[in-house]
Amino acid sequence: MDENKKQESKDDSQPQLDNKEQELPRPASKYVKLKPFTLIMMIIVLILGTSGITIFALTVGEKKVVEVRTPNHEEFQKLFNAYDEIGKSYYEEVDQDKLVNGALKGMVNALGDPYSDYMGTEEATQFNDSISSSFDGIGAEIQERDGQIIIVSPIKNSPAEKAGLLPNDIIKSVNGKSIAGLSSTEAVQKIRGKRGTKVDIEYQRGKDAKLHKVTLVRAEIPIETVYSKMSKDKIAHIQITSFADRTYQDLLKELDAMEAKGMKGLVLDVRQNPGGILPTAISIASLFVDTGKNVMQIEYKDGKREVIKAQDGRKVRVPTTVLIDGGSASASEILAAALSESSNVKLIGEKSFGKGTMQTAKSLEDGSTLKYTTGKWLTPDGNWIHKKGIQPDEKVAYPKYASLPFLDASKEMKLNDVSEQVKAAEKMLIALGYNPGKVDGLYDELTAYAVSRFQDNEKIKIDGVLKGKTTLKLMDELRKKIQKDDPMVKEAKKIILKDLK
Repeated sequence: MDENKKQESKDDSQPQLDNKEQELPRPASKYVKLKPFTLIMMIIVLILGTSGITIFALTVGEKKVVEVRTPNHEEFQKLFNAYDEIGKSYYEEVDQDKLVNGALKGMVNALGDPYSDYMGTEEATQFNDSISSSFDGIGAEIQERDGQIIIVSPIKNSPAEKAGLLPNDIIKSVNGKSIAGLSSTEAVQKIRGKRGTKVDIEYQRGKDAKLHKVTLVRAEIPIETVYSKMSKDKIAHIQITSFADRTYQDLLKELDAMEAKGMKGLVLDVRQNPGGILPTAISIASLFVDTGKNVMQIEYKDGKREVIKAQDGRKVRVPTTVLIDGGSASASEILAAALSESSNVKLIGEKSFGKGTMQTAKSLEDGSTLKYTTGKWLTPDGNWIHKKGIQPDEKVAYPKYASLPFLDASKEMKLNDVSEQVKAAEKMLIALGYNPGKVDGLYDELTAYAVSRFQDNEKIKIDGVLKGKTTLKLMDELRKKIQKDDPMVKEAKKIILKDLK
């Protein structure tokens, strides 16, 4: 093209000469005479037209010779070659979308980061539903760790919580099929479903090699994230179950309500809170951290750090403690660390989960989503708690009966039965003040008598058999006892009352 441009300039420099020559009389001739400029342009058009026809024939013709590619990165040529070879030589027809999605999943999985994921359109829809006002499922935040699906925390009042699923339980199978090796997004697809439908979950608790089975009925899981109540001593207990879009505004409303009731102290509870939206966590932390003090730090790929400071505005000035446990992750840990290091607030409970990375979700043109880690978050003092968690100032454990496995209400336990389920039931009865005799997994006469007494007190038909309504009521009463006798809340209130003196 450069040569053509040069030629065009030369011709344009002599326009008057050409015009004069045309004005002179010329003898008739059998040849058509063209100006040099016109001739050159016709040649260029002919060349371009011939090239276009050739490329069209090579790429879409019946006997195409070569696949024309213009990859942005040379390193992708190997991927293109593999894609072409499979499409040409695989013994069955292949789904091109599946190949492409599989390649993208493989690329993200190669990062070795359990928090990064590629989601197809269906998976992306479910992901977006999980951060909306509600979704259908069992209500448990999960994570892939070392090839296994781990429960980070069950959602408050969800089927998962009511069934007794706990943080760090390992889900082994869903509806009888192993989910080992699946990503968390793939596992969610198998666990979720329409409300009212059943799903069978098999899980492992701790180091216990025995697997526990539970059948859950999927339900609508509303995203209500803030719950509050006031005790007689005017110490408010506010629980935040996740950090969603409206959590900050909902927390302000609950604080208004508690202040109207004469709040003198506050127990802020982020136990079994898997995290959520970062700006929400920063806004909530700013309620308790003086303006200008560090809330957190962000470290990017190049090593540069950004310091996030507490925002100006409303502040909570009453004595405060924070409850954490193994289900407190990500944004919950950001909040807990900010209050601990920048406001000297005491942390009560058990070591937190330990997630010190941040993710962003990017929607692609076809509706799929790429979720990937963008950086590390550090505590106000610059500590990285990833895979280590945050240690509480006051360690308080849950009572042992709080970790007892779910009892299957569809199965009958009666005289002379022997099983691990019977042993768990005996421990529940003891926790509720009934004496089933020796805890040995044998459903003997003392066990039957303890069950009969429980049925009598709860106004259930007395037959000494654990099944259906009796089993469900036993677990429900145990859950109420855990909440009523919560040792972490008691310790948190004790510290606040001491500060008030």
